[in-house]
Amino acid sequence: MGIIKKQSISGSIYSYIGVGLGFVLSGILLPNLLSKNEIGLLRVLLSYSTLLAQFAIFGMNTVAVKLFPSFRNPEKKHHGFLGIALLVSLVGFLITTAIYFGMHNFIVESAKEKSSLFIPYYYYVVPMVFFTLLFGIFDTYYRVLYNAVIGIVYKEVVQRGLIIVSVILYFFKLINFHSLVVLYTLAIISPSLFLLAALVKDKILFVKPDLSFIDKKLARQMASVAFFGIVASYSGVLVVNIDIIMVDHYLGLSNAGVYTITFFFGTIILVPLRTMGKISSVVIADAWKNNDRKTIMDIYRKSSLSLSVAGLLLLIGIWGNIDNIFKIIGTDYQAGKYVILFIALANITDVFLGISPHIIINSPHYRWLSFLLIFFTVLVIATNYIFIPLYGIIGAALASLISKSIYNVAKYLFLYWKWRFQPFNLKHLYLILISIVTWYISTLIPVINNFIIDIILRSLAITTLYTIGIYYLKISTDINTSLNKIFYRIRGH
Repeated sequence: MGIIKKQSISGSIYSYIGVGLGFVLSGILLPNLLSKNEIGLLRVLLSYSTLLAQFAIFGMNTVAVKLFPSFRNPEKKHHGFLGIALLVSLVGFLITTAIYFGMHNFIVESAKEKSSLFIPYYYYVVPMVFFTLLFGIFDTYYRVLYNAVIGIVYKEVVQRGLIIVSVILYFFKLINFHSLVVLYTLAIISPSLFLLAALVKDKILFVKPDLSFIDKKLARQMASVAFFGIVASYSGVLVVNIDIIMVDHYLGLSNAGVYTITFFFGTIILVPLRTMGKISSVVIADAWKNNDRKTIMDIYRKSSLSLSVAGLLLLIGIWGNIDNIFKIIGTDYQAGKYVILFIALANITDVFLGISPHIIINSPHYRWLSFLLIFFTVLVIATNYIFIPLYGIIGAALASLISKSIYNVAKYLFLYWKWRFQPFNLKHLYLILISIVTWYISTLIPVINNFIIDIILRSLAITTLYTIGIYYLKISTDINTSLNKIFYRIRGH
């Protein structure tokens, strides 16, 4: 837990800096400087490239996390694992690109009526796929070497910073929209190039594969993990991106733009989970290798509780300031109000289950995560198919809430069935009650005309009330210890 705690703190700091930049970008700049169609285009480009890259990586990110302990040997350059991963992923990229080119006529014809702005930029997806794939390989490689923070810095902070600069250049009319898309593409590409430079600088760019190290048993293991890793990883990315693609298909780029902006606020809740998941997955893989179930259960329980504390605070903070959010992004996006709520509630179910998918994917029964994610994918597509035509963008968010809730219940039942792992206790119930009471009290605070002052005072009140409840009900030992240290330092001064 020492590595997890140390890197979680560092990773969370950078992640929240990224959230701040994301707010500047998605909350202020994009809705005020770009049209809904233009915002929708940027998001659709990203969704296509993410989906295709996740398939093209051919499961090597999962292989890295699960089987890298067998390759780990600094003296022998980890038996050229990085080179093996790059070779396999290059083959995946070529196959994926061929499929994408083969679908050209279908995608372009579908886009003509409501998403014609996408057509001139159809081929921009290809370089974005290649470099997104490289980032996935390099980032996972650093993670298995116990450095999960560097990828967060380049992806969450540097990339968003570059996009913000590009949008500001567009605002001052120093570039046109076409140039903005080019710079946006380069910004998406940039983290992989920065990681490549870091690998060279750290002298760990070992790209010569040691194929002689891979015996038949290990080769079979790698093939099996890679196959189910493709299914699991691709399904996981598909469910995150399929809604925006289906919104674009049914409702057009303009509605995709509204969905993109409001969707961002609902995903803020996931920031602590993403950080902890990246870091804990490697430790969990090592624990499974040693059959150390006690460590796994300890991580599962502590992660669920600490992530729930952070997630629920973010939820009530966002919903308590919901009217202020639309004063920032503009009333044109008011149609997405309940998108924020439903996406946030959907993500809370993820937060409560903590790092459960990392436990399953690194376990001897890793195939089950693929089955669960296939089930989840079918649910997402089916519910989006039903609810988007009925309720528009709110229907897409409702589909996510229903699908994710069912999926997370299935994960919980699987972990309990197989190993009697379950993270919940009475403190989770107390935590929910504290959240409801805190949010209700915040609604009684009179609205201040200056929305910036209102956000500050309302958020301060929510945080104070919530923290008092957490502290006196002793929800988290770690939080109480940290607060006590702060109190002692204040008294000491």
